[in-house]
Amino acid sequence: MRKGRAKARQIIPDPKFGDTLVSRFVNNLMQDGKKSTAYRIFYEAIDIVESKVEENGVEVWKKALENVTPQVEVKSRRVGGSTFQIPQEIRADRKLSMGMKWLILYASKRNGKSMGQKLADEIMAAYKEEGAAFKKKEDTHRMAEANKAFAYFKF
Repeated sequence: MRKGRAKARQIIPDPKFGDTLVSRFVNNLMQDGKKSTAYRIFYEAIDIVESKVEENGVEVWKKALENVTPQVEVKSRRVGGSTFQIPQEIRADRKLSMGMKWLILYASKRNGKSMGQKLADEIMAAYKEEGAAFKKKEDTHRMAEANKAFAYFKF
């Protein structure tokens, strides 16, 4: 790359909880620039989670996000004529980004009435260390463990 790494944008905290992590999640949840709709969906999901669990909804969401955040991933690398899957540690911001995107992706694939309800269900499943997003993390870790022998091919 000629110019180097792009500067990280400053993220403004969300209006209700004053948390930048929530804003980052809502930015991933947003489609077609409809941020107020994304906030409405997120806050609806948090309210549903709070009604199901007798804890703070944001804390439950943070724990769920932590449960689906991967620590390692595999990257393809050609060595000679063959391609190897090489396990690598993930940067902190990429870990968080992957966890958020998996949570949103598998929430949208769920069966349910509204996106808020589906997101709440996925958050609850991730909080209990189950559900599709948690399974994705487990599969990623399993693949990295299986290919640990190729770790010496690191980039």
